[in-house]
Amino acid sequence: MYWVYYAILVIVSSFGVLLNIAGLPGNWLLVLAMAGYAYLTGWQIHVGYWSLSIVVALGLAGEVGEFVAGGAGARNAGGTKRGVTGAIIGGFLGAIFLSIIPIPIVSQIIGACAGAFIGAFVVEYLIEPQTKRSASIGWGAAKGRLWGILIKLLFGLLMLGVLVFAALPLGSTPGSTTALPAPSSPANPALPATAPTTN
Repeated sequence: MYWVYYAILVIVSSFGVLLNIAGLPGNWLLVLAMAGYAYLTGWQIHVGYWSLSIVVALGLAGEVGEFVAGGAGARNAGGTKRGVTGAIIGGFLGAIFLSIIPIPIVSQIIGACAGAFIGAFVVEYLIEPQTKRSASIGWGAAKGRLWGILIKLLFGLLMLGVLVFAALPLGSTPGSTTALPAPSSPANPALPATAPTTN
């Protein structure tokens, strides 16, 4: 039964890594899946608080990396806070609706970057109608979005590696108890006492 739990864990966690491309919190799906696996197995298959803490720490690092990279692209190109917000929303929608290439993962990345460009461009153009400036900020937002995706994917793959290794149901069988040996009988049972003979 533990191998069934393990297979489900790997499938759900792999799906979680792919969700990062669309800007969804896929890495936290890995955390929830690992916690659920630990609960179902009674915290006995190498998944303990240490391994779960490592996965949570990697998830937080991925979120920070994505946030910094995603916002830095538009800001470094001179974008405003509203432009950065437009890039974030556009990247999320673009990953869903602008996937123009029928290749999994690649199409979502292209859609997210294109959506970030469009979102930043439109917002910045509405603030200050200068095509060249808005396009420059949009391009910066697209590059930032790409780096954000790659960083979060990298941390997601690291989390998946820790999870797959830590949760592998090898070794001792959880929940089993070792039977104690039955008490052995004496090798030489006591003989009945005999009265001493007299001559």
